[in-house]
Amino acid sequence: MTDRILIIDFGSQVTQLIARRVREAGVYSEIVPFQSAAGALSWDGLSGIILSGGPASVLEGESPRAPGGVFEAGLPVLGICYGQQTMCAQLGGKVEPSDHREFGRAFVDVKKPCALFEGVWEPGENHQVWMSHGDRVVQLPEGFEVFASSDGAPFAVAGDEARNYFSFMFHPEVVHTPDGAKLLSNFVHKICGCPGDWTMASFKEEAVQRIREQVGDGKVICGLSGGVDSSVAAVLIHEAIGDQLHCVFVDTGMMRAGEAEEVVSLFRGHYNIPLIHADASDEFLGKLDGVSDPEQKRKIIGSTFIDVFEREAKSVGGAQFLAQGTLYPDVIESVSFTGGPSVTIKSHHNVGGLPERMNMDLVEPLRELFKDEVRVLGRELGLPEPFVARHPFPGPGLAIRIPGEITRPKLDILRKADVIYLDEIRQAGLYDAIWQAFAVLLPVQTVGVMGDGRTYDYVCALRAVTSTDGMTADYYHFDHEFLSRTATRIINEVKGINRVVYDITSKPPGTIEWE
Repeated sequence: MTDRILIIDFGSQVTQLIARRVREAGVYSEIVPFQSAAGALSWDGLSGIILSGGPASVLEGESPRAPGGVFEAGLPVLGICYGQQTMCAQLGGKVEPSDHREFGRAFVDVKKPCALFEGVWEPGENHQVWMSHGDRVVQLPEGFEVFASSDGAPFAVAGDEARNYFSFMFHPEVVHTPDGAKLLSNFVHKICGCPGDWTMASFKEEAVQRIREQVGDGKVICGLSGGVDSSVAAVLIHEAIGDQLHCVFVDTGMMRAGEAEEVVSLFRGHYNIPLIHADASDEFLGKLDGVSDPEQKRKIIGSTFIDVFEREAKSVGGAQFLAQGTLYPDVIESVSFTGGPSVTIKSHHNVGGLPERMNMDLVEPLRELFKDEVRVLGRELGLPEPFVARHPFPGPGLAIRIPGEITRPKLDILRKADVIYLDEIRQAGLYDAIWQAFAVLLPVQTVGVMGDGRTYDYVCALRAVTSTDGMTADYYHFDHEFLSRTATRIINEVKGINRVVYDITSKPPGTIEWE
């Protein structure tokens, strides 16, 4: 790794957007919680540091601070919102509660030129930004000067050019700051001196080398689900170590229609990767019999998966490593410094580690990537486009698309409805415009009249959302003709459903998929 930017996280909901903007500028970046950031200061190739926003107040006694070594490392530092405040407070400035708080759209007046503004803003101009602060800096540290100000933030952009310390009171990473990505690009290119040559091809080469160094001549077992993440992880690891990789595909009986057959065909037939296909559908459904609570279902599925996986993995013999398709959003949600709800959100994942009895080390080559970056890597590895572009599928499978008790008849009904829904989406040319689409079988039955008969069947809900990385999502705006056509097909072709509804709920950060 030749150049990288360290992002120190103080708990902002949009810290991941900082990492995305930096990567979009062709520079590798990684987020580390403030508590463990001191160790990251010794990273090879570290070229600059960004201090994120956060919900705390610098004026609180226990509020987080940047490690002291940040300002002794001789590296460029950029503070954003809370990051600006703690930077100024730690360097001798002063922060006070503001009598003019700013939340939302604001406008800054550019006072003088600086390297952050090159080719973007000029003195005398006025530009829209996105603010979110209650406190504000009232006295800058020695050596700092003001480059831009707003009504509520007299030091909206401030810094010390001699030491390469810069700060924004606003959030340049969000889309509501139209020029924010360019400002961040200037920081990493012009101030940190990063060439911007980080690509997915270079990531692949580095990842292959890291896998080889970690594994040596050992054996790796990969839990293959058939989704994008585990598929890309498996192919990447296979490229690195060949037949030292063995995959175990645990068929829970809650996969989408035809998916199990596709997984076996691709990995056994196309890639010739050693693969164990464990059909454990009877075991999973037996343990879920009579269970309706969503969290209990998730935990049963998670624990049963580990039991089945362990049992099948023993046939490989001598494996020291377990590979997982853990992604960056999984990691961040599972190490929330506030101790928030992320542990519950990820209750069916092993992001936090493995049971000690497994006595294996984790290989997680994708844990530094976002979902859309994994797709790019998949294409770089030559995975078939249908696998790379496939909509995300949750670990618990159709279990969380059937609120209430899980039964085989319900699974059969849902699979048929889901096939029709996705078929209509593909025929309309909308599949790639939608991040995720799926049918849900609601635990509700309604009376209906079909022909000359009376029915008492289930209600099917359809959901489709747009997103980039899965952290936030908004519902897809289908036209009424599409919804009418799809609903008619489902009701006509799927026995057991007599009503179809469309879900228009948005997904804020951190919410789970359905239940």
